[in-house]
Amino acid sequence: MGRGRVQLKRIENKINRQVTFSKRRSGLLKKAHEISVLCDAEVALIVFSTKGKLFEYSTDSCMERILERYERYCYAERQLQANEIEPNGNWTLEYSKLKARMEVLQRNQKHFMGEDLADLSLKELQSVEQQIDSGLKLIRSRKLSFAEPTHASIHFRASEKGQVIERAKQLACKEGKRKGEATEPRGAVQGTAAAAKS
Repeated sequence: MGRGRVQLKRIENKINRQVTFSKRRSGLLKKAHEISVLCDAEVALIVFSTKGKLFEYSTDSCMERILERYERYCYAERQLQANEIEPNGNWTLEYSKLKARMEVLQRNQKHFMGEDLADLSLKELQSVEQQIDSGLKLIRSRKLSFAEPTHASIHFRASEKGQVIERAKQLACKEGKRKGEATEPRGAVQGTAAAAKS
């Protein structure tokens, strides 16, 4: 025997309302998961309870990516409609688009600063971690690009200094040889003459 049709109106009893919310929420999340698996659809579901608690579901891709796709789609549709509306309508459209984008960026910034992480799923946390890692790699490579010219100039100066010292040694040796050649033949002649006499 089936149940009768439920009349759709606000449930007055607070406990019954909370139980119904919990059951229907889990049923809704289950249906969202089923449609994403069965139909290979990208699904993003956001539910706020009366107390303001957030419940969300997204397919394998990140919730932010799906929301950004939604924003682009809505923006394109609004653009088409705005062409038909007076120019003042463009400003309100632009304002709402920028406001939504700002909220997404502020939420991402909080996540990057380590705030409001309690509501994130494991996949979202991994996505945030990956974005931070790639940002750190870019920062480190930029720092190295500043350091490389300094290291190169130090290395160049050191090699230049070594070349100057080497050149000075060579010149000193040549000078020494010249002075030695000028004095050596006399000493060598005297030494050879003395050796010949003995």
